[in-house]
Amino acid sequence: MTNDGLQLPKDAFVNKYVAKSKFYEHATVSKRVKQTFVDKIDRITWKYKLAEDTVNIAKTQDVHEIQIFEVALKQLEIPKTALKIIDKSIPYQILYRFVYDGDEAWGITLKNSHKKQDWYFTEWNESITFDFSGLTLETVYQNLVKAFLKEEAKTKSDFTSQVETDREIKKLESEIERLDKKIKQEKQFNRKVEMNQRRLELKQSLERIVNGE
Repeated sequence: MTNDGLQLPKDAFVNKYVAKSKFYEHATVSKRVKQTFVDKIDRITWKYKLAEDTVNIAKTQDVHEIQIFEVALKQLEIPKTALKIIDKSIPYQILYRFVYDGDEAWGITLKNSHKKQDWYFTEWNESITFDFSGLTLETVYQNLVKAFLKEEAKTKSDFTSQVETDREIKKLESEIERLDKKIKQEKQFNRKVEMNQRRLELKQSLERIVNGE
């Protein structure tokens, strides 16, 4: 077992540094994005390759391999613009481990047919457990994504419904949070009443989703 805490077969362990320039040298990338790689990322290590020949789990049409990258950062900030370039340059699903000065966070991109749909990240030093079991690599990948989903979303019967429910919950929570800030700043009584009514409607919608109605 390596210091990332993942218990994976030895055959899956790669542990190779990847030059940051490899991800953008053949792509049309702005100077600002290139500078993000330089300023915010210390090094990128290809830690594991989960494939038929390394973990003895069958691939599917949508998931041929799963890569695990460790990204050592120069500051306590995940450089999402750089991750977009990494994801575009690699046609496989990627689980990211971010490390900075003893702190750790995880991230994954929900990819379907090699197209990014959603990002998922933990908080720094948040506890998370990954399930690497499954009859296919697609099942393994879905299990990895599920680790990032809201618990309320996991009650749904299938993976697509779980992802959609998680997206709806997070959208409503974000809208309620933004509205709370506006209500605190609003001086006009009538406007506050309107916004509080809207907040109540959003809370009711959130409760219905959480309760599976």
